[in-house]
Amino acid sequence: MAQSEQEILAGLAEIVNEETGLDPEAVQSDKAFTDDLDIDSLSMMTIVVNAEEKFGVRIPDDEVKNLRTVGDAVSYIQSNQS
Repeated sequence: MAQSEQEILAGLAEIVNEETGLDPEAVQSDKAFTDDLDIDSLSMMTIVVNAEEKFGVRIPDDEVKNLRTVGDAVSYIQSNQS
């Protein structure tokens, strides 16, 4: 069952918090993973793998570079859920 934007955002915030220790409240749709949240590429790959498992989506490596902001990731997950 597809999840709402808010549910995906909350789930992503949880994943980011587990990986980086960032406050889930800091994970907002307009925040850039690298520039605003200071997430490096290794942490980003872990976040992607965990998001794939949590949301049942596949995020190809060549798509990851397009996920610059939290909102980009939420939109991608939402549109690719089965």
